Amino acid sequence: MSLRLRLTLGLGAAFVLLWSLAATWMLYDLRSQLLQSLDERLAASARMVAGLLVQLPQARTSQDGSTRLSAEQLGIPNGLACQISSLRGEVLARSHSTPENMLDASQQGFHDQVIGDQLWRSFTLIQDDLRITTADRLDERATLQRSILLAAAVPVAVALLGSLALLWVGLGRGLAPLERIRAALAGRSANASEPLPLTDLPAELAPLVEAQNQLFQRIGATLERERRLTDDAAHELRSPLTVVKTHLQVAAMTEGEPARIAIAMAEQGADHLQRILEQLLMLARVEGNLPFDEGLPCRPLEIAQQAIADATHKPGAAIELSVADDLSEQCLAMPPALAIAALRNLLENARRHTRPGTQVDLHIARDGQGRVRFSIRDQGPGITPERLQRVTERFWRSADSDGSGLGLSIVKAIAERCGCSLQFIVHADGLEVCLAARLRNEGG
Repeated sequence: MSLRLRLTLGLGAAFVLLWSLAATWMLYDLRSQLLQSLDERLAASARMVAGLLVQLPQARTSQDGSTRLSAEQLGIPNGLACQISSLRGEVLARSHSTPENMLDASQQGFHDQVIGDQLWRSFTLIQDDLRITTADRLDERATLQRSILLAAAVPVAVALLGSLALLWVGLGRGLAPLERIRAALAGRSANASEPLPLTDLPAELAPLVEAQNQLFQRIGATLERERRLTDDAAHELRSPLTVVKTHLQVAAMTEGEPARIAIAMAEQGADHLQRILEQLLMLARVEGNLPFDEGLPCRPLEIAQQAIADATHKPGAAIELSVADDLSEQCLAMPPALAIAALRNLLENARRHTRPGTQVDLHIARDGQGRVRFSIRDQGPGITPERLQRVTERFWRSADSDGSGLGLSIVKAIAERCGCSLQFIVHADGLEVCLAARLRNEGG
C-alpha cells in the first residue's frame, strides 16, 4: 500500500469520524429545536385564539342556547387544526383542517392522540369556560423534519467528500518531493556516489537527503579505498612473487651453493609475501568491522608483553619496557587481538628504523584524561614533516625500508575503530609514537 493511500485512509477515517459525530450532534440538536418550535407554535396558536375570543364582537347562539363561534372569526393559522369546546365537551368552533372526529381535549397541555388512522400532536389550553385545542399531524411533522434534515445533511456530505478529495490532492502534492527523490535514486547508476540535490525540499526531508548524501559519500570513500587497496595490493604482491619465481628458477638451473642460496632467497620472498597477506587480511578485518574477541579482558601489561614477544621473533634492537603506574587490575576498552596487533606493528616499525646498538623504549602510563598511554620511542634518524603526513598511508614507506607499508595503516585503522588517539612526536634523535586507549571502567 502506498504512503499516500495509507495517509489518506488514516486521515480520511479520522475526518469521517469527526464529521459524523459533528453532523449527528448538529442534526439531533436541529431535530430537537424543530420539534420544540412546532410545539411552541401549537401553544402560541392556542393562546392567540384565546386572546381573539375576548375581542369577538358578537357570538352566535344555537337553538339549545349555547354559543356558536365561527372558525373564520378566530384567525386560525394555516396548517393547524383548531377546536374550541366547552367544559361539557360541546364543540363551539372548528377550523377547516380539523378532522371529522373530535379532538381529545380532556388533557391539558401537550398530548399525542390517534384520530381515525392518523397520529396527531395537540395542545389544550383552558380559559374561562372554554377549551382551546390546537393540533397538527405527526406525519406532516415527519415530512417537514426529513426535508430540513436532508437540507442540512447534504452540505455536510458534500463538504466531507470535498475534504477527502482535497486531502488526496494535498497529500499527492505534499509527497511529490518523495517521488522526486525516488526517481532520482532509480535513475542513478550502481557506482554513482554524487550527492542528491537539496533544493526545493521541505524542511522535514532535507535532513533525510543530507543523511543519504553522507551515506553516498561514505560508500564512495569505501569503494575508492577498496579500489586503491586492490590496485596497491596487486602491485605490491607482484614483486615478491616475481622474486620467489626468479630464485626458484635459478635453483632449478644450478646446483650446490648457488642453488641453496637461491632457495633461501625464495624462502625470504615467500615470508615477505606471507607477511603482506597477513597485514592485508588484518586491515580488511579491522576496516570491515568484523568481530574480534570482544569482551575478553585486555590488561595493558599483558598486552605489552605479548606484543614485545611477537615483535622480537627476529634479531634486531632490544625493547625496554617501563611502567609508571599500577595497571594490573585495569582493562582496556578494546579487543586484545587489536591491541596486540597495534603495539606489535609500532614496535616492529621502531625496531626497523632505530640505529644499531640502540634500543626501543616502550613506556606505559596513565595520562591526564584517565587513559592508558603507550609511548614507543626509537633512536632512528627521525622523519621530516612532509613524510610524517604520509606515514599512515597504505603501502607508503621510505626508500630504505624493507617493510610492507601497511603496519602504521593498520595501527590507524585500529585506533579509529576502538576510539584511541594516535600521535607522532618527532625528536632530534628519533621518533616517538603515542597510542592512548580508554579504560573499560572509565567510558569503555
